[in-house]
Amino acid sequence: MKTNPGRFFEDYRLGETIRHATPRTVTAGDVALYTALYGPRFAVQSSDAFARALGYPQSPLDDLLTFHVVFGKTVPDISLNAVANLGYAEGGFRRPVYPGETLSTVSEVIGLKESSNRQTGVVYVRSVGSDAAGETVLSYCRWVLVRKRDPQAVIAEERVPSLAKVVDPRDLAGALPRLDTAAYDLDLAGSPHRFADYARGECIDHVDGMTVEEAEHQIATRLFQNTAKVHFDNHAAKDTRFGKRLIYGGHVISLARALSFNGLANAFALAGINAGRHVAPLFAGDTVYAWSEVLDTADVGRDDVGLLRLRTVATKNQPCGAHPDRQGEGYDPAVILDLDYWAFMPK
Repeated sequence: MKTNPGRFFEDYRLGETIRHATPRTVTAGDVALYTALYGPRFAVQSSDAFARALGYPQSPLDDLLTFHVVFGKTVPDISLNAVANLGYAEGGFRRPVYPGETLSTVSEVIGLKESSNRQTGVVYVRSVGSDAAGETVLSYCRWVLVRKRDPQAVIAEERVPSLAKVVDPRDLAGALPRLDTAAYDLDLAGSPHRFADYARGECIDHVDGMTVEEAEHQIATRLFQNTAKVHFDNHAAKDTRFGKRLIYGGHVISLARALSFNGLANAFALAGINAGRHVAPLFAGDTVYAWSEVLDTADVGRDDVGLLRLRTVATKNQPCGAHPDRQGEGYDPAVILDLDYWAFMPK
């Protein structure tokens, strides 16, 4: 058989390493298309002149563009037959990536747990994205609910990994070069607020909304070479419980991040992902809103930047003035994303 039907749950083994196909050279064209799809306005990633004034050689890629390219490599081997992408942990953005860099990904299977119905199982992986020199640019863990080919197949070994609830900010502090934040022009950046202006417990409604169209989420997922069937094959999707294509969860993350500019314009670079959950699906025609809570602040011994621990919650078809959140054991019905992460902010 020369075609690839994708792996099913019983095809994975604890400890195995998977080298994912198709290294990807990310170009200025990819950056322009990413901007067209999501509309991020962070000045460091938008202007070479602004970035160089701080000490970058040029504007780096948006960190989530790096994430999506690295993630996209894993899909044919990890989630082609997925029912749902369940969560993220222990994410770290290790160095800036610039246009012209080639990215590749390797994953290790760190956990397996069969579902009680024996129809599916959860696969836990740690994925590492590297540049052409083999240096790590990004690493993260995720877990995915994957179909079984044969419900009666016996799983040789199972284990649920123990993952950190919060990435130590001191381990993330060296991800950026030393920056001249005295040259950080607040007017050009779009906000007067620096690191010291944010306090634990503060909640920010990002106000704006974006309606997702069918064409744009299809283009976005192709841009990242994400081949998951649930995003593309409308015929196959009719056999799922939703009856139509799902929008890639990473699309929601990028929309929420772009919306967060209004209130967090100077949170110019992501440092780490502590936890993330796609709470509910998004479909074409839905409108995405977002709000954020400052969970913590971390002074990590740098005089140029500090780290904010942010929780960004995205909703569909409901503005976030009232900060829709958890309700008892579940979530407000509008919530679609709950993401906990560290971001750099100039001092």
